[in-house]
Amino acid sequence: MDVNLPDVKAEVEAAFATYEKALMANDVDGLQALFWNSAHTIRYGIGENLHGYDEIGRFRAARSAVGLARTTSRTVITTFGRDFATASTLFQRPTLPGKVGRQMQTWARTPDGWRVVAAHVSVIDLP
Repeated sequence: MDVNLPDVKAEVEAAFATYEKALMANDVDGLQALFWNSAHTIRYGIGENLHGYDEIGRFRAARSAVGLARTTSRTVITTFGRDFATASTLFQRPTLPGKVGRQMQTWARTPDGWRVVAAHVSVIDLP
């Protein structure tokens, strides 16, 4: 298996950057477009367990835009072959002092492009 093919890694890095930009702008449609439109898509968040594209969309539409600003660090994107990747990052928010957030996403190349097929977000105390 080829790990981190440069062209594939660049594609996933671009998709991840698009996700981050949409998140900071609270672009609900843009965020939703980056998730696989399937009942099999999962997003486990800080306070919610979302199963399926529709649940994820309803959550995003209802969520407040307040407090979404964040800075990321230690982002690691790893691609496996041409159609599968993971993206992991740490984040900090001014609204969460003394905490560090962790985000992991599984990306797959679909006929519509790179999409998040599974995601997990959690927050812990700063080590």
